[in-house]
Amino acid sequence: MYWLIVFSFGVNYLQIYDFFPILRIFARNFYTKTMDTLLKTALDALRNGETLLYPTDTIWGIGCDATDATAVERIYALKERDHSKSMLVLCADLAMVEAFVGKVGEACAQLLLHSDRPTTVILPLQSHRLADNLAAADGTLGVRIPKMAFCQQLLHAFGKPVVSTSANFSGTPSPTGYADIDEALKARVDCCLPDNEAFHHSATGSSRIVKINATGEMIIIRP
Repeated sequence: MYWLIVFSFGVNYLQIYDFFPILRIFARNFYTKTMDTLLKTALDALRNGETLLYPTDTIWGIGCDATDATAVERIYALKERDHSKSMLVLCADLAMVEAFVGKVGEACAQLLLHSDRPTTVILPLQSHRLADNLAAADGTLGVRIPKMAFCQQLLHAFGKPVVSTSANFSGTPSPTGYADIDEALKARVDCCLPDNEAFHHSATGSSRIVKINATGEMIIIRP
């Protein structure tokens, strides 16, 4: 192994892969196994009614099964968050949105599916399939369809929406990266996924928020 390490100096990793194709295969297999393990860990937590610290298409978030009112209540408690500040849910696709939240119009579908950056759409909640302590006082709920690969795999495998709220105590700044998450907060979460290179992406801030009211009017809440 020593000769490989010495050889690595001055040669980038792509060149090494060209010389040793077996390394590319090894790296790909290692990545796949690591992601499979992280995915299983997250799924087990959600299925067991636990709270979960996980990466999203924006910033690191805390989530749970969006149909489990007990788990939702625990997130409010661990974040010390007032119930007047509702949380959003992530959905795998438009079919999941319509099955658990309600029918959406064409304009809303375009926002959810084709926005050029992460966009949360606040909709009137028409379904009774989600936890009853999740929606805002006016009967609306924020929904986002993330394009991030890990989130997509998790949501499709779980088959239900997952709560997503920033990984911070209420009233404190949202973390821009894993290292910014308060250790005291992590200690309150049942299952904390570790940081991983595969989770790194360009988005380090909150999503755009657009509200669509009962009449179909579109209101920009956060640009």
